Amino acid sequence: MHPNGQLPAFEYDLSNVNPPVHAWACWQVYVIDGRRDKLFLERCFHKLLMNFTWWVNRKDADGLGVFGGGFLGMDNLGVFDRGGAVPAGERLEQADGTAWMGFYSTQMLEIALELALHNKAYEDVASKFFEHFVVIADALNNLGGVGLWDEADGFYYDQLKCATATTPLKLRGITGLVPLLANHILSEELIGPNLPDFERRMLWFRDNRKDILQHVTALEEKGPTGRRRILLALPTRRRLERVLAYLLDEKEFLSPFGVRSLSKAYEKDPYVFRAGGKAFTVGYVPGDMDTGDFGGNSNWRGPVWMPLNFLLIEALRKYHTFYGDDFTIECPTGSGNAMTLDRVADELSRRLVSLFLPTEGRPRPCHGASERYRDDPHWKDRVLFHEYFHCDTGRGLGASHQTGWTALVATLLARSAGRGA
Repeated sequence: MHPNGQLPAFEYDLSNVNPPVHAWACWQVYVIDGRRDKLFLERCFHKLLMNFTWWVNRKDADGLGVFGGGFLGMDNLGVFDRGGAVPAGERLEQADGTAWMGFYSTQMLEIALELALHNKAYEDVASKFFEHFVVIADALNNLGGVGLWDEADGFYYDQLKCATATTPLKLRGITGLVPLLANHILSEELIGPNLPDFERRMLWFRDNRKDILQHVTALEEKGPTGRRRILLALPTRRRLERVLAYLLDEKEFLSPFGVRSLSKAYEKDPYVFRAGGKAFTVGYVPGDMDTGDFGGNSNWRGPVWMPLNFLLIEALRKYHTFYGDDFTIECPTGSGNAMTLDRVADELSRRLVSLFLPTEGRPRPCHGASERYRDDPHWKDRVLFHEYFHCDTGRGLGASHQTGWTALVATLLARSAGRGA
């Protein structure tokens, strides 16, 4: 970490920006270890606090809660090079950059509340992250009247902003699904008698700042079992339903092996954006890149990427915990088959897990046509954790050493087994 709080991105450009998932990772380590090591969590939190503040000071150009992180690990997904220059005089406001900061806020809030149970000084810090979340949620949904939401399409889009106008980039990519990741449930155990100062400030915000809560599911209470729970989420229930209709559409994002990184709608009709006398085109590419950009070995224009698929599944399970069986949606879209969000998460898990499972007469899809991995008894059970996967065939692509994010499939396998799937 730089003394100013910045974390390096990747080996050939340390100053670039990757999604801020570090707080999520620290919390996972803490929970997996049995929630015992408070010192570890507190040490991580102080470093994360520096990094969060760096984001707020460096990547929110107008100080209004709309972020433009740039590259954010998604290489060629954008209309322009997201880590480079956009048309002269304009600035890219990112649906995913803004949503990642909402996600970061919920993770920091969760850590701060855990620490506050043992040190009341952290109640103040928890309030800070609650307020950050609400400001970001309002900006994403309502800044300037619409935020980064398109009511006609029912989707979140990046925008190009200049001094006189704001132009949405109506490209349906996985960036518009990232707002679904930022959700958190405050349970009665964490508010009320245990953390009275935090609850008092939160309820004051609810009662006195309705102006920035009107389009946001920031404080929504439900207690079917008589216990109070409060949902913090970037999309309202209605907007969640509309985005999920795209996510679960097999003509858009839903592939046999998980959620695509770009809508299949652009397979026959690529997206074209014109600016500065130039035409910028984005087409659907289900496998390897069709250009040499970014080294030619990383593609976000169609393939399935494990990281965001995993986080989407986690988010859907949280939504189900709050909304319960009353919330159902068609899966796949147009099938007439209504599912709870928990069952939708199961279905996405099943599709991701199928990447690695052989069936009778068919090798593991992730091995593709490789004879060694298909037929050789010494190799056919050796699974490589690729960067990403062809969204139509399941073949593993890119580097085969991504044993961090892609190995999360083991977690999905374990959960599927436990649920009898």
